[in-house]
Amino acid sequence: MPTLPIYQVDAFTTELFAGNPAAVVPLNEWLPDETLTQIAAENNLAETAYFVPDGENRWELRWFTPAIEVPLCGHATLATAFVLTECLGVEAATLTFATRQSGELTVTRTEDGRFVMRFPARNWEPHEAHDGLSAALGKDPNELFFTKVAGDTSFLAVFDKASDVVGLDPDIRAIAAVRSRNVVATAPGSDIIVTAKGDAGSSDAAKSETIDFVSRMFAPNAGIDEDPVTGSAHCLLAPFWAQRLGKSELKARQVSKRGGDLWCKVDGETVVVSGYGVIYLEGRIRVPG
Repeated sequence: MPTLPIYQVDAFTTELFAGNPAAVVPLNEWLPDETLTQIAAENNLAETAYFVPDGENRWELRWFTPAIEVPLCGHATLATAFVLTECLGVEAATLTFATRQSGELTVTRTEDGRFVMRFPARNWEPHEAHDGLSAALGKDPNELFFTKVAGDTSFLAVFDKASDVVGLDPDIRAIAAVRSRNVVATAPGSDIIVTAKGDAGSSDAAKSETIDFVSRMFAPNAGIDEDPVTGSAHCLLAPFWAQRLGKSELKARQVSKRGGDLWCKVDGETVVVSGYGVIYLEGRIRVPG
């Protein structure tokens, strides 16, 4: 029975068992969509990324949840770039990915190992109060917005404080009935300070870093009850908070149980999202002949 290499990378973190795990499966040519979906379902992670060579330092890239193919996935793009550079020996400073629904994406690896991704910005519009969504989240948001992206619609529920988002105890089945692909809860991060370890060999034992905004993302209609860290959601979140806070560069934290850190910059119609990754697993999988 044929086998394929597989890697699992924790994205948007420097620590194992944090961030968002993504599977990455390199291919020489595309398998049937049914097989790609079956592999993703067997992996049972938020996303499995597949890539096929498409020229020098260029690959075709697709992403699958356990249930569907998605138009954009940030953490699995980061994981793919990690695998290419850290596991497969690609030395190019910039990697280019041709995608079917999100155009051409580039990822650059910095000297300190952070992966910098450029994604299309997303727009939003105000939405009237939604009793079903408030009940599903267990708390009324202060404001509600909606973004219409083909195949990736999202409600954006804005709360007063980061602690409101951290404390949400949503009814996932009720969220699935809201008729949107995603529900993103967010708040300014002014009441959260993350303490991080100092640099190796530094005399400083720790340093504190203020977070500009926090979020959580629920997508049961895509087969993901809660996504640990969602790069694509920041295509909406970063422009939203850049406008609110009057700054183009922001530090974000997704406050899921695993948690993850993202650096964002709004550059016109482009959102630059960056973060780190760490390898968890390398192996081979069997597929039908």
